[in-house]
Amino acid sequence: PLPNWFLATKSLAPALAADASSRRRFQREARPAAQLNHPNIVTVFDFGEEDGLTYMAMELLEGRDLKDLIRSRDSRLGDTLAIMEQLCDGLGFAHAKGIVHRDLKPGNIHVQPNGQVKILDFGLARLGDSDITRTGTVMGTPNYMSPEQIRGQKVDARSDVFSLGAVFYELLSHHRPFEADSAHDVRFRIAEQAPEPIRKWAPAVPPALVA
Repeated sequence: PLPNWFLATKSLAPALAADASSRRRFQREARPAAQLNHPNIVTVFDFGEEDGLTYMAMELLEGRDLKDLIRSRDSRLGDTLAIMEQLCDGLGFAHAKGIVHRDLKPGNIHVQPNGQVKILDFGLARLGDSDITRTGTVMGTPNYMSPEQIRGQKVDARSDVFSLGAVFYELLSHHRPFEADSAHDVRFRIAEQAPEPIRKWAPAVPPALVA
């Protein structure tokens, strides 16, 4: 980055940073993520350790995340389609490079004021509490996880495609495809049941998008 640029930084939580294996995993996961140069993926400028802080420096984004956009309900169909297309472009580029996101959800998708979409946190989900911990326990909000993630199995690019479908469902209908009163019930629905037909919530969704 050039002098006087504003950057965003992300660092490991103290409990993870204190563990040498977690720090090594952070470095290993951050390296390929930093090599993803695509307009729909957040740019990572640097990562490493400084004064005991394990960090990543990335571009500072304006706008809001997709979670807020869905909540506001002010996205027109044309804007929604543009978001979906950009997400497919960014995700497809990463998969072509052999990198799986593992934690695709509205909170990890940013929409800038000009409409450009940026996917955040590529390759880093396994470090946090939103995927699988070191004990093999599924943690966090599971609504966008694939059945393989729910079962604690190994995941690949197809798991991201499932999560992307869940994001599209919510973007179009303002409802999550797998909703229940508890995280346990959400996991059961993902693993064993199909979501409600999207037209239950959004009857005007075009047939091509329903499919």
